[in-house]
Amino acid sequence: MKNNQQLSLEPQGKLGYWSIWALGVGAVIGDGIFVLMGQGIATAGPGAILAYLVAGLSQLFLMVSLGELAVGMPNAGAMSLWVERFMGKWWGFLSGFTFAAGWVIAGGSVGLALGKLTMWFFPQLQGAYWPVFFAIFFITVFAVLNILGTEIAAKTQLLLVLIMTGVMAIFSIIGLKDINMDHFTPFFAHGSDGFWAAVPMGTYAYLGAVTLATAGGEVKNPKDLPKALIWSSITFLVLYSAAQITLQGLIPWDKITMDGSPFTDAAEIVFGIAGAFIMNMAAWIAAATCILMGTLYASSRIFYAQAKNGFLPGFLAHIHPKTGTPIYGIIVVWALSVALVILGSINPDVLYVELSNQLVLSWLVSWLLALIAAVLYRKKAADEVKMLPWKQPLYPLFPILGFIGIGIVFYGTFVGSPMTLVRGAIWMGILYVLFRFFFKAHNQSQHVGKDTSL
Repeated sequence: MKNNQQLSLEPQGKLGYWSIWALGVGAVIGDGIFVLMGQGIATAGPGAILAYLVAGLSQLFLMVSLGELAVGMPNAGAMSLWVERFMGKWWGFLSGFTFAAGWVIAGGSVGLALGKLTMWFFPQLQGAYWPVFFAIFFITVFAVLNILGTEIAAKTQLLLVLIMTGVMAIFSIIGLKDINMDHFTPFFAHGSDGFWAAVPMGTYAYLGAVTLATAGGEVKNPKDLPKALIWSSITFLVLYSAAQITLQGLIPWDKITMDGSPFTDAAEIVFGIAGAFIMNMAAWIAAATCILMGTLYASSRIFYAQAKNGFLPGFLAHIHPKTGTPIYGIIVVWALSVALVILGSINPDVLYVELSNQLVLSWLVSWLLALIAAVLYRKKAADEVKMLPWKQPLYPLFPILGFIGIGIVFYGTFVGSPMTLVRGAIWMGILYVLFRFFFKAHNQSQHVGKDTSL
């Protein structure tokens, strides 16, 4: 047991640059791009292209702003550790937990999307339980891959992401020859209100990229983190923007529905049924990679780091002696994801409306606290920042742009739904009570341990 207690995620050093890049690209919410983009287009018309670009840029600004912390304080706890250092234990816990909670919620919604995308390949299967079956099956497979080891999961992620980006790039380039420019008018079909309402939807589509910050304790070279943070952002920003332009050039904005992936319909126009098959596979991969290294990887690492510090039950800090992975944390995240898949199949409105709003709220809280920590890092640890092998350019430009982006998303998401904020405040209040309970119990156990050792 003593050897197991000494195990840690910090010294693993198995992830290279391309694995980190794939984690960032693959963590972008799959159903947000491939399925729910139809809602963004219906809301803003062709202007959704610009709305999603604004959302993607806000993610890029956030990534650049957090790059210094990722290099200077590489750790599985990421924002949890960063915020705790400069703002205190509760705020650090809140930042990390809300980020992990957002990914757990995503595990349910993306898992259900994965099940529905799988059904496209098996039209002969009838019954509402089949999407749930496939969702649970694949979440289980990805949980096992994570338990087997970071390197195995990362290599699987890299392969899937390379396939997905290749398919999207080919679609964007070849599909350009068939676009109809008339489909882009009127560009702001629903005026400025529709445009700003689509920005939060675009943000949901790009959510999750910050996930790779939690890989800090498992990278071979910490300097690869900020590079991967930035280049993964640029990759999905360029890739998805180009694909969306091609999509809307092929299908009139008012003909796009949410019955399936609009990209699958567009690919069928360009390449026929074979193209639709390949594009649906790309959509499937996007959802799969989110669960593989977003939900299961990132949230289990956050829970591990917080349990290790006494903020969550201690069993979540257990590391498998052979694979070096937080096995119980992965199992807990798997169980919660499965439960949310089942809930979503019974009442989709609960999962896709209220819980999705809570997901966005959770990550806005986490991002805001992490961004404040990034600014405080510059102010309170200036000598340490000077020694970093990588520093963000044009400071404080990117933190300012990051705060503006968070404000835009907050306004667009919650101005019309104050009860969402009330419910969020309630569960965060309960979270504070639980935090105080576990933290107090942890301190008492440490005190008793010191007394008995005298």
